[in-house]
Order: sequence, then structure tokens, then C-alpha cells
Amino acid sequence: MAATYDIPVVLDRREGPYGEVVLRRHGDLLQIIANGCFLMDTSDGRSERLLVDAAYGALDGRPEPDLLIGGLGVGFSLAHAAADPRWGRITVVERERAVVDWHLGGPLSALSAAALADPRTRIVEGDLLEHLGETSATYDALCLDIDNGPGWTVTEDNEGLYSSVGLAGCARALRPGGVLAVWSARPSPEFEGTLRNAGFRQVRTEEIPVARGVPDAVHLAVRPG
Repeated sequence: MAATYDIPVVLDRREGPYGEVVLRRHGDLLQIIANGCFLMDTSDGRSERLLVDAAYGALDGRPEPDLLIGGLGVGFSLAHAAADPRWGRITVVERERAVVDWHLGGPLSALSAAALADPRTRIVEGDLLEHLGETSATYDALCLDIDNGPGWTVTEDNEGLYSSVGLAGCARALRPGGVLAVWSARPSPEFEGTLRNAGFRQVRTEEIPVARGVPDAVHLAVRPG
């Protein structure tokens, strides 16, 4: 008998200001594709949860720290943060309206409904760098899961986030002693150097082994103060 394979089924396809975004189902998994490039799926979530836990662990024990999550994705980071009563306000910035819709009553709501109903949670629809430049709010931790990381961006617009200018915006939005945590599809020693050059301290990287290929990574840095 010939082997059979699951064929991905497109659930929604949108053309947005940054290109095409697609939500598809592949077997039991939900996958987000941007401009034809795989971004993430619902298969694991370990590295997204580590992104949040490592940020909290790098803080100085301050009560109910305020958290900004950059990128809603499939919702792993938000769901994990909202399940932890130690966090204070949780703000999520997502620039793709389609992704927000997929969580608000769409196929991804099974992962995020409880987190979105949490009174601490607020969703901001917009570009992260623009939000950081315009908001007067400050945060104790920034957990950024934008694109595939500093060395592998799907859209050129996201490259600025990992530059000295983008990191300066992150530093302005952090309270003294606040933590910046950045998810990456691979470790980046070059980005560690950029973080140090931008004035961050206690720069380090935590790696998450994957089944095949290079490990995922969470880059951590602390704003002095």
C-alpha cells in the first residue's frame, strides 16, 4: 500500500501591508506562513515559553512586573505569561490584523482565549518599533518574537528592530534594570555584540535544542540602572 501524507490545508490567506500571511492546518498543527516563508507552528512552544520565563528570571524580584510581548504568533508566549500570576500588565503588540483575527474567535483561539480574557492582557495592533517610539509607557520586560530573529528576517521592515537604533528604542521603553529577551531561530554572537554596543549589560544566550538543525535561542540583556 502506498504511503499517505497529510497535505497542508489553507484556512485563511491575507494580503497585508507587509505582504502575504497564511494560516494553514497540517495534520494536527496550525502553521503561520509569511511571504512564502514558514514562521511558526503549534508543534512545540518550548522556546516561546522560555522567552517569558528567562525574562522573569533575569529581573530583580520586583513585584508584578509589566511585560510587553512583541509578536502574537500562535500565542504560546502570551498564554504562558498569562498563566503566571506573578506578571503585572501584559501588552502584546502585533502588526498583522490577520494574526489578531485568528486569535479572536479564529482557529488559534483555543491556545489564547483564556489569556485574552485575562484583565491584565491588552492587544495593540501596530508595528513594534512605531509603538516603542510613540508610547509613553515603560515596561519591566520586553519579550520579542519578531520574525525569525536578528540574522534571518522575512521582511526588511523587521531588520531595524535588531539594529542599534531599534535597540535604543527598546532601552527607552525599559525601566532601569529591565530585561530585553529576544527570540531567534539560531544563536547569533553578532547580535550579542550589538546588544553590548547598545549599552545593555549581562548579555547572554540560552539555547533550546530542536529535533533537527541548529538550536533555537533566547538572547537576554539588562538595561543598566
